[in-house]
Amino acid sequence: MNAYFFKPILQERIWGGRNLAALFNRTLPEDKKIGESWELVDRPEAVNDIVSGPGVQPDTHQNLHTLWQENRTEIFGTRAPNLARFPILIKLLDCQENLSVQVHPQPGGEGEPKTEMWYFLDTKPDAKIYAGLKKGVTREKFEKAIGTSELPGLLHTLQPAQSDAMFLPSGRVHAIGAGNVILEIQQNSDTTYRVDDWGRLDDNGRPRALHREQALASIRFNDTEPQLVQPHSERVLQCPYFSVERAYIYPGEYRVWTSEPSSFQYHFLAQGELKIDDRNFKRGESWFVPANAESYSLEPLGEGAELITVQWGR
Repeated sequence: MNAYFFKPILQERIWGGRNLAALFNRTLPEDKKIGESWELVDRPEAVNDIVSGPGVQPDTHQNLHTLWQENRTEIFGTRAPNLARFPILIKLLDCQENLSVQVHPQPGGEGEPKTEMWYFLDTKPDAKIYAGLKKGVTREKFEKAIGTSELPGLLHTLQPAQSDAMFLPSGRVHAIGAGNVILEIQQNSDTTYRVDDWGRLDDNGRPRALHREQALASIRFNDTEPQLVQPHSERVLQCPYFSVERAYIYPGEYRVWTSEPSSFQYHFLAQGELKIDDRNFKRGESWFVPANAESYSLEPLGEGAELITVQWGR
């Protein structure tokens, strides 16, 4: 199979845990709360090394950024934008405690804007998310509730299940509740404004920094009660920055996956197992198919598979 495999970058977070090892057999450092695994990232402070791929020689230290600089059209497709860095960032999130109430800046504001999507890989029965505001919540009411027990009651609350998805355009106030493991697809941004952190203290007994003024300037206060994504056939979501599709591949079914010259295809195996050529893939594994790749076949193993595909937005 003509595909690239990248080395994830693990990030310790105060709200993280050990589920990436338990669910996906990832090797994690001992005694660390791993909250994020950056699966596909090209940023000045973090870029994925290539483990293997077409034309990649051992010990040459090639990475996603060098691939983006040197082989853009052939690898990333004819629709690849003329930007300095690959503009999509894909993460795994292990949220074993509540994340802060936060917002990402809108285009044209301070900081890097970030539109993102959450795809739920595993959820506890009582796991929640907060997205947008309840109807009737004003900026004044929201601002007065910051730092008090009233704030959660102003946020729109949903209870996701495995294989649900949530779209979060920049400017939507949100928080991920405890008990969710998520595949996050987002713009290449790392700007987050925390407005409230549930009164939490870090390991040194200090509260984390908040960015209330920037957050209040970024929140869309007319964004009320959004719902979970409703897929249309295999298309889960389409936005200007990325497109996400989901395929259920059942036992006995045989699929041929064809590349498109207009876009790469990043595949993440959300559930089950697949066989591609002579290689078996298990839940939590991913691979990057370049735009110039040849077709290849997918054969489900066991009870079948659930495959997520990310490519350029339309």
